[in-house]
Amino acid sequence: CLPSQVRIEKEKVMVRASKQALQSQKRVKWMVRCATLSDGSFNSTNVLIIGSGPAGLVCAETLRQEGFTERIVMCTMETHLPYDRPKLSKSLECQAEQITLRSKEFLSQYDIEMQTGREVVSVDVKNKVVQFKDGLKMEYNNLLIATGSRPKSLQCQGADLENVYQLRTPEDANCIAKLANDRNAVIVGASFIGMEVAAYLTDKSHSVSVIGIENIPFRKVLGEKVGQSIMKMFETNRVKFYLQNEVSELRGQDGKVKEVVLKSGKILRADVCVVGIGVVPATLFLKQSGINMDSKGFLPVNKLMQTNMPGVFAAG
Repeated sequence: CLPSQVRIEKEKVMVRASKQALQSQKRVKWMVRCATLSDGSFNSTNVLIIGSGPAGLVCAETLRQEGFTERIVMCTMETHLPYDRPKLSKSLECQAEQITLRSKEFLSQYDIEMQTGREVVSVDVKNKVVQFKDGLKMEYNNLLIATGSRPKSLQCQGADLENVYQLRTPEDANCIAKLANDRNAVIVGASFIGMEVAAYLTDKSHSVSVIGIENIPFRKVLGEKVGQSIMKMFETNRVKFYLQNEVSELRGQDGKVKEVVLKSGKILRADVCVVGIGVVPATLFLKQSGINMDSKGFLPVNKLMQTNMPGVFAAG
């Protein structure tokens, strides 16, 4: 409940509340807690959710809202609590705490157990056991795979140099902002992530260059006219575009990227390189599990989000 003042003027109900209160509080449906006290063991759970994005978090909350009182465990290879990843490209200097979807206190209040730093390497669907990279195992009754996607990497010489980033974590975002400050930033990819990073850096970097394979940014999703308008606005803000082009090589000095060589032969100075060239499903760990995957790694499900294996669901 938000502290507010309510009054009626003619046929309108006027509500007054502080902006800070509106921004800091979220409405939450009634939720139950776990009926059995957890002993803190890592052996078994009724529901195991792999992934800590919105899909996994909403699943856990919905179960509690619907009266589910058994143990729920969420595991993630991330080191943070669930956070709003899309905000990273819009505010590179933000901290994880500023974009957290639910606080530690909230998760604890409703007995949603969070295991961070836990990377799943395999799933044994026959015995209903998940294997983690650190050697630990966990049995489950029901499994939700909500691992989202992983970014594509550049396939060229120098792709493993320092200061070449795929924007995935708050730490990545902070490093990009620091390295790009009053320096040369090169962004590979002219879609949403690349363009949002470029927009953020326009008044902070010495130069911002965007490389794209299309002739106009956003042409496929927003149309040619809108794409041209956006491109013109960016160019007005000193962003240089190298379109219908690709990266041929990254050159470094002392192990750090210094130049981006394009297939056209153009060489761009780079103190930091941000790669945003698309994503693929993060499902490699399921390859030997028997769970159906299509040729691109997506998991087909029915209208109840069930995979071909009993008790195994997928979302996100």
